[in-house]
Amino acid sequence: MHSAEHTSPSSEFVKQQLADGKQANGLIHEKSPYLLQHAFNPVHWLPWSDEAFGRAEREDRPIFLSIGYSTCHWCHVMAHESFENKKVAAFLNENYVAIKVDREERPDIDQLYMAATQEISGNGGWPMSVFLLPDRRPFYAGTYFPPESGYGRPGFFDLLHQIHVLWQKDRPRLTGNAEVITDRLRRNMASETETKKPLSDELLHRCFDQALQGFDREFGGFGSAPKFPRPAIFDLLLRYDAWHRNDQAREMVLVSLKKMAQGGMYDQLGGGFHRYSVDREWRVPHFEKMLYDQGQLAGLYFDAFRVSRDPFYLQIGTEILDYVLRDMTDTQGGFYSAKDADSVDEHDRSRHGEGIFYLWQQAEIINLLGAEYGEFFNFFYEVQADGNALADPMAEFRGKNILYIPHSLAATALKFGKEEQEIHKILVDAKQTLFAARQKRPRPHLDDKIITAWNGLMISAMAKGFRVTGDNRYLHGATDSASFLEKNLFNKDDKTLFRRYREGEAHFQGQIEDYAFFVQGLLDLYEAGFDSHWLELAVELTTRQITLFSDDNQGAFFDSPATVKDVLVRMRNDYDGAEPAGNSVAAMNLLRLARITENKEWFKKAETILSFFADGLQALPFGRPAMAAAYDLYRQQPRQIIVVGDPDGADTRQLITLINTFYIPTTIVLLADNGPGQLYLEQNMPFMKSMFAIDGKATAYVCENFTCKKPVNSVQELASLIAPAKE
Repeated sequence: MHSAEHTSPSSEFVKQQLADGKQANGLIHEKSPYLLQHAFNPVHWLPWSDEAFGRAEREDRPIFLSIGYSTCHWCHVMAHESFENKKVAAFLNENYVAIKVDREERPDIDQLYMAATQEISGNGGWPMSVFLLPDRRPFYAGTYFPPESGYGRPGFFDLLHQIHVLWQKDRPRLTGNAEVITDRLRRNMASETETKKPLSDELLHRCFDQALQGFDREFGGFGSAPKFPRPAIFDLLLRYDAWHRNDQAREMVLVSLKKMAQGGMYDQLGGGFHRYSVDREWRVPHFEKMLYDQGQLAGLYFDAFRVSRDPFYLQIGTEILDYVLRDMTDTQGGFYSAKDADSVDEHDRSRHGEGIFYLWQQAEIINLLGAEYGEFFNFFYEVQADGNALADPMAEFRGKNILYIPHSLAATALKFGKEEQEIHKILVDAKQTLFAARQKRPRPHLDDKIITAWNGLMISAMAKGFRVTGDNRYLHGATDSASFLEKNLFNKDDKTLFRRYREGEAHFQGQIEDYAFFVQGLLDLYEAGFDSHWLELAVELTTRQITLFSDDNQGAFFDSPATVKDVLVRMRNDYDGAEPAGNSVAAMNLLRLARITENKEWFKKAETILSFFADGLQALPFGRPAMAAAYDLYRQQPRQIIVVGDPDGADTRQLITLINTFYIPTTIVLLADNGPGQLYLEQNMPFMKSMFAIDGKATAYVCENFTCKKPVNSVQELASLIAPAKE
């Protein structure tokens, strides 16, 4: 259980605020932690609703739409500077209808107005500040606005005044802006057409070339500061190496993942990654932690271990999963959304800022560890008396240290004349001591929403963690989350998903990413534990997904279901950024399922998605690596490994454990268990009926392009059939 000081605003928090005489606004009955953070602002916020837009229409007012999320640092800043300001609030309340949206609850609204913001201002981000007509059309937008004008950026209060004057005196200018912007958004969604040039392997080579061109050979990653992890590009490069045996592709991944995990972007004491690095060297992070990063990155580190056999990557993968199980898991099994960057200073409760929970003073460490061990620790992690922040634009880290690893264990041992093993033990014990001390600090706010899509990503990571380590905690973590989603966020009557669960309430219609990421998680969970129930649910959800999201005219999926009626334009995203695009993962799922169910229509559906995005995919595959990965699977001949045996038998586990040691991303693993699972698979793959265990021992059938090789039942024989070819 989490203490009240760092959990999301709850019903108890709301009751206490009301008991203290604070005035609530229209967000008071919402469940979103982000909206509840603003429920006692003097701004008369309303949630996104017909009521809010109807009021704007009746009162002839423009709408100020603010979009953010509860762990967003600059959202907190703008709230404190402007939304808690009574003067600003009074002007907003008198002249606008103010609407708050949690981008994590309504990604369709966020994506629509982010596209508009980028059209208007040339950039995007959160908090997003958008001005709308009462009919939802945007006419002006930006991100964070300071309270006063300066540095070439308008102040928020001045901006409110200027737009109010235009609303009164030059309305046609605003409506004209809205017409132009909305027309562009609609044309952009209709602009993708099937390409005349067929897809080819050239796009994979081009993506590799584009990655290589932007690769930072010294510090890993791509480009310069700020640096974001972008897991999908690393995944594609590993796939490219598996197919093409390319040293450079593999090294781009291994170098980047090692540098990231040695940097301050990784929580050296508690595990898990912060959102991104503000500098080129991964040293100074933006300190929030998102579930979607943990899910994708953990899986990558396990794959990097399978490719390299370097235990460093295995350690980071397990530390990420352990962090999630410890700090981001609900007692019922769902995974929480995020941890804030900001927290309260334990020595000065009036001080609240970014990274405080994670920062250290040199004297503090020496006091906890003692002079000798403190010196070892401080050298290894580059802890300095005056602080070690490489970048500190807001002067938040003076005299403080962000733990990172610039020195090797060997270099540390050499400096102090010790054995590496001794230094290693000292550092492990020191980390435990500092972690225990840190746990006593006021913790960052935890956003305890449970989001279907992000749980799907973490289910995949936990399933892969089990396959690589054999640690049953990870299989249980994946299974518990899948069970939680099925019980609480799956409507068994109409076979649809909800987006978000919190405090007993499931709400908001699932988006394409909720279906796609959860189905991916279910497929990965099946290949980890071979419970066919999860495979059946994946098929059921995919069938429903096709009905809800398909565009019969163009082929690819919309991001929001046809049943959503309150968005101006149904968007269709193909950029694989911090999270992969829903269409990218859906295409991959359809290809995997087509090979399990022999459903040719699903293969054609995946083909249609790839064809729809082909022009952009071929021109800039580096921006669409998850879609390129789906193409990589599409272009390869079907390959399955079918293990026949008792799922609890030691001989079966030996064969499966051997399979799991290899990185074979385009191979599907199935289990013929002579039980319900096999009966389900045989419905679509009748050839499995002829598969049997040789000499009563678990047996593996390796099948490629609908032809199976001679069955084997020894680990050595199976390894010779499936081990990736050596360079």
